[in-house]
Amino acid sequence: MDRKLVGVGTTALVADDDEFFRIALSDVLTARLGFSHIVLACSFDEAVQKMSECRDIDVALFDLNMPGRNNWQTLRSMRERFPEIRVAVVSGSRDRIDILTALSIGAQGYISKGLGVSELSRAIRSICRGDVYLPPFFPELAISESIAVPAPPVKDPLPIRREMAVSDMTPRQYEVLKLLVEGKSNKAMARSLGLSGGTIKFHLSAIFRVLGASNRVEAATAGARLLDRECL
Repeated sequence: MDRKLVGVGTTALVADDDEFFRIALSDVLTARLGFSHIVLACSFDEAVQKMSECRDIDVALFDLNMPGRNNWQTLRSMRERFPEIRVAVVSGSRDRIDILTALSIGAQGYISKGLGVSELSRAIRSICRGDVYLPPFFPELAISESIAVPAPPVKDPLPIRREMAVSDMTPRQYEVLKLLVEGKSNKAMARSLGLSGGTIKFHLSAIFRVLGASNRVEAATAGARLLDRECL
């Protein structure tokens, strides 16, 4: 059996409209990680109500595709309203934009429903420590360069104006943006493009300015949408 969590509260919220998955995840939280109380919800509306009623929740795990309110708007509102609760998305989606958007609005992890029990336990343990968890299939996002524990978000995921973003970037910056969306580190970008690390940082600063991004996650989120619209 996995070692229990130490120094973390004992109450978790599991919000998922799949009853079987709610039960399975609850078993992992109690039997393997030592949580003593699991609050269950099958919709975003019910999750909001439960979080308001139970102020002892330490970790909240949300599926993306539940009925009820707009999923991203609800998650963003929860991070603002309950900043003390560690929030993570648990989803069957492997879409890169979903992962980046979850991080950009303040989720402290994105857990794939395809994970085995051991990796799932490791993911939740990591989030409870205050770390940011990304699924194994997700390209490295140079976390050490870009992500601290997310603060509660104060704005929507970045809207982008495609024509303005494209026209304000040089061809080289566009290449750097594509590598950023792929999750490449500065060192990998420099190696791929034959540029110095300083030049990569210069291009990234320009890209952040064009996209209105304050960090790599926001820039990668906006960039993924931009490139998707460009069908590149």
